[in-house]
Amino acid sequence: MDALIISAKKIGLVIGALAIAFAAYFAGSFVWKQAVPTASNAGESNARVIHMVTGEFKAQLPDAQEIEAYRWDPGTIFVEKDEKVQLNIYGVNGQEHPFYIEGTDVKGVVKQGKETLVDVSFDKEGVYRLICTTHPDKASNGPMIAYIVVD
Repeated sequence: MDALIISAKKIGLVIGALAIAFAAYFAGSFVWKQAVPTASNAGESNARVIHMVTGEFKAQLPDAQEIEAYRWDPGTIFVEKDEKVQLNIYGVNGQEHPFYIEGTDVKGVVKQGKETLVDVSFDKEGVYRLICTTHPDKASNGPMIAYIVVD
C-alpha cells in the first residue's frame, strides 16, 4: 500500500513539474515575440542578415583635451565560407563613413540616419577587415575597423 502512495506522489510531482514547464514555455514564447533579432534570414534571398551600426566614443582627459573614436558595432562578425550575407549598416554617429572590405571589391558609404545594405559572400576562409577610410587609424579618430571571420 505504501508503494502505491509513493508512486502516486511521484506521479503527482512529475505532472506538477510538467505543468510548470509548459507554463514557463508558453509564457516565455509570449514575452520573446517582441524581441528583435540582430541576425536573421532575409527570406527569399537566402542571405543571413547581420545588423550593424556606426558608433562613437568620447572622453575628456585630465588636461581637458577631448578625445574620440569611431567604431563599427558589432566589431567582429562570424560567417561561413560561401554563405550569403547581407550587412545592414545603420549610420548613427558621424556624417558619413566611406568603407571597403579588404580583399574584396566591396565598397560603399554609410550616412548618418540612413541604412546601407551590403550583399557579400566570401569564397576563401580568413579574416577580412571592414575599414572606414575616414577613420583608418588613431590619428583620424579610429581605427574604425570591423573583423569578418570566415570559417
